[in-house]
Amino acid sequence: MDNEKALEHLLKIEAKAAALVNDAQAEADRRIAENEKKNREIFEQRFSVESQAKETALRKEKDRLKKQYQKELDDYRQEISGIKTDVQRFSTLFSEIYSGEG
Repeated sequence: MDNEKALEHLLKIEAKAAALVNDAQAEADRRIAENEKKNREIFEQRFSVESQAKETALRKEKDRLKKQYQKELDDYRQEISGIKTDVQRFSTLFSEIYSGEG
């Protein structure tokens, strides 16, 4: 009988220990999930801020380059619009170059 009581007592202790372990695991899982959620929120907030800053900088650089390109194109057009075309001279030069090749 004493053995039965001792065994019964040990089984109760083991059941309590198992319950404590299960409770501890549940608490650890809850804390891990909570920390993951917080970290995800922090990451998403930082990512959002950084990506918006990068997009703004990209947009500004694109606009700057577009204006620079347009200015260079306008300058080039203005430069070539002042050049006289000498059709007669071009025709003569063209004839000289290709008449020697035939």
